[in-house]
Amino acid sequence: MKYEVGFDNEKYLRLQSQHIRERIGQFGGKLYLEFGGKLFDDNHASRVLPGFQPDSKVKMLLTMKDQAEIVMVINAGDIEKNKVRGDLGITYDLDLLRLIDAFRGIGLYVGSVVITQFDLHAAAGEAFQKRLEGLGLKVWRHYAIPNYPYDVETIASEEGFGRNDFIETERPLVVVTAPGPGSGKMATCLSQLYHEHKRGVDAGYAKFETFPIWNLPLKHPVNLAYEAATTDLDDVNMIDPFHLDAYGVTTVNYNRDVEIYPLMKTIFESIFGSCPYKSPTDMGVNMAGYCIIDDEAVIHAANKEIVRRWFDAACANRKGNADKSVVLKNESIMKQAGLSPANRKVAGAARLKAEETGEPAAAMELTDGRVITGKTSKLLGASSALLLNALKLLAGIPDERHLISPDVIEPIQRLKVDLLGGSNPRLHADEVLIALSVCAVSDPVAKAAMDQLPNLKNTEVHSTVLLSQVDENTYKKLGANLTCDPVYQSKKLYHKGVR
Repeated sequence: MKYEVGFDNEKYLRLQSQHIRERIGQFGGKLYLEFGGKLFDDNHASRVLPGFQPDSKVKMLLTMKDQAEIVMVINAGDIEKNKVRGDLGITYDLDLLRLIDAFRGIGLYVGSVVITQFDLHAAAGEAFQKRLEGLGLKVWRHYAIPNYPYDVETIASEEGFGRNDFIETERPLVVVTAPGPGSGKMATCLSQLYHEHKRGVDAGYAKFETFPIWNLPLKHPVNLAYEAATTDLDDVNMIDPFHLDAYGVTTVNYNRDVEIYPLMKTIFESIFGSCPYKSPTDMGVNMAGYCIIDDEAVIHAANKEIVRRWFDAACANRKGNADKSVVLKNESIMKQAGLSPANRKVAGAARLKAEETGEPAAAMELTDGRVITGKTSKLLGASSALLLNALKLLAGIPDERHLISPDVIEPIQRLKVDLLGGSNPRLHADEVLIALSVCAVSDPVAKAAMDQLPNLKNTEVHSTVLLSQVDENTYKKLGANLTCDPVYQSKKLYHKGVR
């Protein structure tokens, strides 16, 4: 099936910004908006909702940039253990700096950074605070509260939220976001409500979480794909019982929000005397479900994501980065959707090529449904060969035509091995693209191939072995949806560049 758009991004931007403005008005002009998921680079949403742009949330905020400021949250424990963002391969502290640069680069105001659970990881927190302040950023400390979120009496007191620094904000919409889950975004918002109330300001709270989509069925593939993406967090989609009881309407939420709602309702009541929300669903402002224009296209895209997530989990387990239980959970979700690894067409093509050659292989399914393969050779790894073969096919260049002369590749190999001390002479994907770009200066055929690079976006790619981080990152930067078999190319214990 060809790539089909199933989501109206322009409608989404319009409806979403309008709904957030209405929520600000509901609370008298001050709203703390917890942003779940990724504010930038929401590639999961763009994969399961074809037509959704990865930067849609940011574009929406830009329509309100004069009203909005951003507060970044990071857990001191994540700093201490150098927690890595899986999709980008960088630590949370570095990603926080990257996000601040990105926000500022498009004109969004970043007010400050909050380091949560500061007292539990003081050395890491203090070092990072000093670094941030050296960069001219305002930094605030929040502390761990014993028995959070269950001991409401302590939480909503001077011994709980009262210990936290009050974050000084300037604008009516305060977007609270983080490099990843578990950073303490919700607690930060609630702490601010407590402090604002002490100062005579009855600010509000809302949550912007794209998934699960509350007005799609519980077992809709889009919602199952969200579960598949968060098996390591133990997130489970469920019917919101509070919404059903209050309104008689079935909506979907996830277990953590449903479980914490009674406690959060109590916290609201202890601060304000009443809770403005009758259910976890009420707290949300997500309008994505209203912008699906082709359910069949969305279902097809989400089913592909569910299978990809199984491969991701299997590879993470092989690398020692995920428990076997995560793989089993993904397998269960895949079965609920009536799917199996065999549904990944491109994986079958890659394995067939590997069987034919006796070496690792890779395959790519183009957005028009055509499939191309790449094999391992003395000059190139399979993933690098695949890139060149795909560009040839897209540009209408005969397969036998060299895009990069062996006379160009061989000196690069000597440089890698003889001068730089590398053990693998084959060119990585990024090295192939650099060589191709050099050739394109004087060779119009190579230039024609280079011009096809944007058409690799939304392609499906599979490798029969785990790729190096540099190859994996190159494909991700090109916008390809990559999976691998959970197999190392060699039997060595140390695999350079594979995380």
